Amino acid sequence: MKTKLLILLMLCFLADGTMAVEPITLKLWPDGPPTAMVPKSEATEKLIQSYGGAMPNRITDVSDPTITVFRPEKPNGTSVIVAPGGGFMFLSYAHEGTDVCEWLNSLGVTAVLLKYRTPTRDEKEMFELPVQDAERALGLVRRHAAEWKLDPKRVGLLGFSAGANLAGHVSWDRGSRTYPQQPDLDDPRGPDFLVFIYGGGFLSNDDKSKFRADFSIPADAPPVFMLVAHDDNANSIEAAMLYLEYKKRDLSAELQIYAKGGHGFGMRKDGKPINEWPQRCAEWMTSLGFLDAN
Repeated sequence: MKTKLLILLMLCFLADGTMAVEPITLKLWPDGPPTAMVPKSEATEKLIQSYGGAMPNRITDVSDPTITVFRPEKPNGTSVIVAPGGGFMFLSYAHEGTDVCEWLNSLGVTAVLLKYRTPTRDEKEMFELPVQDAERALGLVRRHAAEWKLDPKRVGLLGFSAGANLAGHVSWDRGSRTYPQQPDLDDPRGPDFLVFIYGGGFLSNDDKSKFRADFSIPADAPPVFMLVAHDDNANSIEAAMLYLEYKKRDLSAELQIYAKGGHGFGMRKDGKPINEWPQRCAEWMTSLGFLDAN
């Protein structure tokens, strides 16, 4: 009997030691977002349906954005806000969201999954409201840094596709913010590092060999890890152009271009070399000291 009780106690101890910390979900705007969304048009609804409409692990019609914080058992002090893609129509919430958070936790990184407002394709600039949400998420993470055992100077932003576009705007745009500021929640700094995965949207609509007239890489742009597939239409060209802008300014950047992979692979596994990108990204984070323990 004593032996059985001892084994039971040991199993309980082991289970408790490996149990994931319960995620925390916070509203970004408890009193409601500062900017109202334009109602979804019939054209946008048809576009969403053309991509398969409502599907498991896909989220749309987000008007009350949140962050969900996934904390590892032994946090190393680094945090990463994860912005899924979805063309500003929906959020690919699993292979570009929760799966990514699980991988980050395995590195000791606190993952913060951003559920930003969408669809926003009918807005004047479809990225503007999601950018507001990402900026607020950065402020909330830094505000709770001590509580969550985080270093407020090691807060990264990782985005896929449309999520990478919003992450790029948060990291590189230097204009005034488009919503009322609350000093206790809003931090004027962008992320301390950026992971930009098959992102785009910064090239001119009229000439894809040039950036938008209102865009440039600032002198204080954060270190960036860029990943794209060669067969991902113009995104591979844009990634190379962004890298060259970093190089011109002697800023820290790493660019990985794989021959095959297409667009939207996220954390899926299909036997291609590009599926190993999380390891390459972890190596990059290690080289910059972001995986060192506090």
